[in-house]
Amino acid sequence: MIVETEKRNWADAVRTRVGEVVVGQDTVVERTLIALLTGGHLLLQGAPGLAKTLLVNSVARAMDLEFSRVQFTIDLLPSDILGSEILDQTKGEFRVHKGPVFTNLLLADEINRAAPKVQSALLEAMQERKATIGNHVFHLPLPFLVIATQNPVEQSGTFELPEAQLDRFMLCHRLDYPTGDEEEDILKRQLDMGLRRENRGAVPKTAFDMIPYEPVARLEDLVDAMDAVQKVYVSDVFTKHVVELVRRTRENPRIELGASPRAGLAITQAARARAFIFDRDYVVPEDLYALAEDVILHRIRLTYEALAEGFDGKHVLDDLMKELG
Repeated sequence: MIVETEKRNWADAVRTRVGEVVVGQDTVVERTLIALLTGGHLLLQGAPGLAKTLLVNSVARAMDLEFSRVQFTIDLLPSDILGSEILDQTKGEFRVHKGPVFTNLLLADEINRAAPKVQSALLEAMQERKATIGNHVFHLPLPFLVIATQNPVEQSGTFELPEAQLDRFMLCHRLDYPTGDEEEDILKRQLDMGLRRENRGAVPKTAFDMIPYEPVARLEDLVDAMDAVQKVYVSDVFTKHVVELVRRTRENPRIELGASPRAGLAITQAARARAFIFDRDYVVPEDLYALAEDVILHRIRLTYEALAEGFDGKHVLDDLMKELG
């Protein structure tokens, strides 16, 4: 069981384990832990090859969580995610085959490559933690977290995510390329991996082969941590600042679509989890400034005039944060 003095040890243990496999990306690990601790969902935007799949797999293994991965494509069907009813010819009746959504950590790889009908199939699962298959409604395992990836560069054959679905993601984090030192470390690690032998054959090992099987935390530890997060103190001043920031996104003339009340809830809950990770039992203004971009940017849409003048969402949000003081 987690006690107060073990809070940071638990979070650090997971981050250290993931760091044994993934080089850099400390902020992404932090955001993933925040999503797990708050029951939110995470959207990762970044070019291919930035270890998004490896990172999610490593986090799931470090915490002994069930993990599923779905590669979204243009021909994907809702039943490929949720499951379907299959006719059992021996018994002459239908039986339910559950899809990959019945897991703790679902990686939706390149989510914007699937048609809107498939994307909307996730809405019920993300919001209500349940899935409807035929006439049956099933509750998903708890915790349930969707981590979706999106390539912001290659847009051929993609569909823009609807605002309703974007709003379901608590956080949207934009990944950067590793630094020169980190990229050099990646190459050195690959050179030292060697071969994976099976029967009479062999293949060079990859980073996925280096993920340790022994977890550093159990599901019970995560539940205890989630309970501790709910006890983190949020002051009235912090709440007022959050509400003020969200309301300003609706009043700014450069913003056509402002953030919904869900954005304020997301910032508050994410700030609690971030305070927990940094061994605090109270939130501070730094939490708001650190999380604002990941919580707000994917929830706002600029006007055509603002885009024509060369503004982008980050520029406008930075101005709002400065006005907030």
